[in-house]
Amino acid sequence: MAKKFDGVIEAVRYKNGQISFVRAFERRGSTFSDHLVLDRKTLLERLQKGKVFVTGSREDLLASTFQVSKPVLLVKANEREFISTREGTEHDELENVPLF
Repeated sequence: MAKKFDGVIEAVRYKNGQISFVRAFERRGSTFSDHLVLDRKTLLERLQKGKVFVTGSREDLLASTFQVSKPVLLVKANEREFISTREGTEHDELENVPLF
């Protein structure tokens, strides 16, 4: 059985090295929402509350089925918090996630 996650990020927009917005799908019970646009503050709050997000994309014509890539981490460095797919970073970075 696959691990449960609360959201899938499929695209990102950066501004000055920080995430500005992400396009994501969120879990709604046993299914997922249509795509949502979340700003950095909202995504950060959800990660701080323990929600689990991953990067990936929705499979065509398969509703709540996703190709999942990497987990999204909340990384703390220099008394700041960053959103990344790898440890030890000092800026927001979602690897292999397309820009929109």
